[in-house]
Amino acid sequence: MSPQQIQRKQHLRQMCEKYEKEALSGEKKSPQITEQFIVDHTYKIIYCYVPKVACTHWKRVLYALKQSKPYPDLLSIHPSVVHQTNKLDYLRDVPKPEREEKLKNYTKFMFVRDPFVRLISAFRDKFHYEVNHEQFYQSYGKPMLRLYGNQPHPPNTMLEAHKSHRLPTFSSFVKFLGDPKTERNGLFDPHWRQMNRLCQPCLIDYDFIGHQETLEEDAQELLKIFKVENDLKFPLGKVDVTTNEYIMDWFRGVPLKDRKRLYSVYERDFRLFGYKRPDELLDG
Repeated sequence: MSPQQIQRKQHLRQMCEKYEKEALSGEKKSPQITEQFIVDHTYKIIYCYVPKVACTHWKRVLYALKQSKPYPDLLSIHPSVVHQTNKLDYLRDVPKPEREEKLKNYTKFMFVRDPFVRLISAFRDKFHYEVNHEQFYQSYGKPMLRLYGNQPHPPNTMLEAHKSHRLPTFSSFVKFLGDPKTERNGLFDPHWRQMNRLCQPCLIDYDFIGHQETLEEDAQELLKIFKVENDLKFPLGKVDVTTNEYIMDWFRGVPLKDRKRLYSVYERDFRLFGYKRPDELLDG
């Protein structure tokens, strides 16, 4: 295992111990096995996928490993295929008595990303691009516009919102995420749910924690662990520009109090996975 992996896992353990000491007694100590956990029984892999952190590519890897050799070129596998739940195997479908054994003995991995950059990516994908994410608009966009966008009668469809230039703004998205009612009303979609809540790294001992920021070297290291580095080529493609200036541009119209509230919602992600507090966004 690389020194970087050792350092990441050590940091995570230390932070988990700190949070455990601070936690109220009675906090659940066993992980909740949700649809985030994909399993491969041949290669003995468990992958907890985090939306907006190269999850399509890693699903492609697991889909390819289910095929016979020579494995297909990963980019030839359409994203719509791997996002169908019947194309991959999930840990939740494993009988409960066997899950614990697999969680103990399989190679478990997850990938993380700077929490605020991940939110920008989720917003761009679901509400900003001229792509028809009608389901997201109906479930989240319209409530966002009503509650935080000063639009009591938002456009009926995403297409209408695009045409009338009345789409949710990033500022209203930040207000939406920072509002405790969003969580209470069940509006925390996996695309913006905290990474630690999706994958529960203080309850599951991950063997490998990859970072989007070091995706190329992490992917190669992981494929070597699986002993398939000669059979599969991980598709890296275009990397998003995520300079400090880029992040500042997105947050420029967001009031300081809303930035601070957002950080409090995602603080545990920043701290557990070793991401620096964005002082330039939070200290006025």
